Amino acid sequence: MALQIPALSGSNSSNIDVQETVFGQSYNETLIHQLVTRYLAGARAGTKAQKTRSDVSGGGAKPWKQKGTGRARSGSTRSPIWRTGGVVFAARPRDYSQKLNKKMFRVGIRSILSELLRQNRLVVSDSIIPATPKTKEFNAKLKDVDARRVLIIVDKIEENLALASRNIPNVEIVEAVNLSPVLLVAADKIIATSAAIKSLEEHLA
Repeated sequence: MALQIPALSGSNSSNIDVQETVFGQSYNETLIHQLVTRYLAGARAGTKAQKTRSDVSGGGAKPWKQKGTGRARSGSTRSPIWRTGGVVFAARPRDYSQKLNKKMFRVGIRSILSELLRQNRLVVSDSIIPATPKTKEFNAKLKDVDARRVLIIVDKIEENLALASRNIPNVEIVEAVNLSPVLLVAADKIIATSAAIKSLEEHLA
């Protein structure tokens, strides 16, 4: 199948041949949801911690005698019903990561890329790489891209591209080998270089 390369900032449009096994997959919503959930869960720190009644200091002596005071019986000032007591179901550090095998990952990424292509949200352009590290030049190349959030996929991040794009909001630069489903789903427009497309085909075929 052929993927049309649109003209960006005066560049000529052309065609690039891509593998249908990578960019012609059916849309698998269940797998994509699982893939995105796995990445978001893996990004959680899981460092939240609270103290139970056994972790809170103090509370060794009984506050008052069991009977005769007219008050409710109490055995410890560290009880969860006390203001300075522990937490009943205290949060503990935990690992939120989920397991997902490599085959499912590749199928999921292929499904996302194929759907983006069908929605005309995926384009290919080699001219998107600026010749200088000036943000003004890079902004000029993006002026024809009608999208709020733009993701640019490259084979290797060049210094000029990194410097020119770092002050532009809602523009992400990622290498093809480090592509994540969260970045793909969140972007309104994805621009990939021809070298990045070939790299994706090598890793996802």
